[in-house]
Amino acid sequence: MKNRIRELTDRNKGISNEVREKKYQEYVRGWVEYFRLADMKKLLQKTDEWARRKIRAVYWKQWKKIKTKCRMLKALGLEDWKAKELANSRKGYWRMAKVLNQIFSNKIIAKLGYTSMLDYYLVVYEN
Repeated sequence: MKNRIRELTDRNKGISNEVREKKYQEYVRGWVEYFRLADMKKLLQKTDEWARRKIRAVYWKQWKKIKTKCRMLKALGLEDWKAKELANSRKGYWRMAKVLNQIFSNKIIAKLGYTSMLDYYLVVYEN
């Protein structure tokens, strides 16, 4: 499962965000539907956190220039000085994705079209 999510959220893959969101959503729904009878709440919770961090890293890489990063961080509601500080950071994509956890929240990721595995599992779970 993680290998497929890695492929879908590959930072070097030249696909649009809409296509990435659609493929990710299809995969998550299919996978959860197939294994819906199993009790896998904790597994899905951990995998969901990891996948969201991958998604944040993808978006951080797409905002290539410092100017763009600063503008997007301000649009997410960050103060001017803090946005400049984070935009000028020399940390890698994976590390910055962890820093962006508070700013680029789960609600924003859900609005972008990425389905939460755990939320979808709780909807279709049959016991």
